[in-house]
Amino acid sequence: MKLLEGKVAIVTGAARGIGEAIATKFAEQGAFIAFTYVSDSSTERAKSLESKLQAMGVKAKAYQSNAGDFLQCENFVNDVLKEFGTIDICVNNAGISKDNLLLRMNAEQWDTVINTNLNSVFYMTKHVIRPMMKAKSGSIINMSSIIGEMGNAGQSSYAASKAGIIGFTKSVAKELGSRNIRCNAIAPGFVETDMTSYLKEGEGAEKYKAGIPLGRFASTDDIANTALFLASDLGNYITGQTISVCGGLNI
Repeated sequence: MKLLEGKVAIVTGAARGIGEAIATKFAEQGAFIAFTYVSDSSTERAKSLESKLQAMGVKAKAYQSNAGDFLQCENFVNDVLKEFGTIDICVNNAGISKDNLLLRMNAEQWDTVINTNLNSVFYMTKHVIRPMMKAKSGSIINMSSIIGEMGNAGQSSYAASKAGIIGFTKSVAKELGSRNIRCNAIAPGFVETDMTSYLKEGEGAEKYKAGIPLGRFASTDDIANTALFLASDLGNYITGQTISVCGGLNI
């Protein structure tokens, strides 16, 4: 028996990186996958992932939907319910960064990051909890960041959005625990994705790795394995927690 056999999982922002790894890991463990991507330029990658997941023998479908838009989230969740019948797991993974020193940051840059990273978690969670409450079961996993715990110069908007996710996660866990709905956050450190590709080589990469006790950046599978644990019955007595997957960067 696979860990997520027959479960229906939503993963936002899954056309690449951490989201793609989570969708793949969940499918390997028997979950049906509904995932989102936002830009036209990601359509080919999304369709390729959809085919890859279907080839694993699970139902999978890609949806072009902006997690930072309340109405699009509502429509997406309704479409998933029509197509899949229920929602057991929601991974709020969609996120961006627009790094800049506070002195140079404008309101549009701030608002874009807060909307994509934090408002999207509220939007998606609000819409998925209704079917979860009806089923008296569910696992919500919110992608925070070690930067939300530690802060970082030049990343005030990103840090604020990711810190907000942690507070939101704790509150949702307290509200919905009595309905057997768990809500947890994952706080990755540096992960080998497109977003951190500029750190992979040269002195910059070595400087960052020197501050990580395990001496390396995380792979996307490292994050996906943690999400699998929280989504499955292995983590069925864990809620309201933030698990830092950072190689010890925060100690």
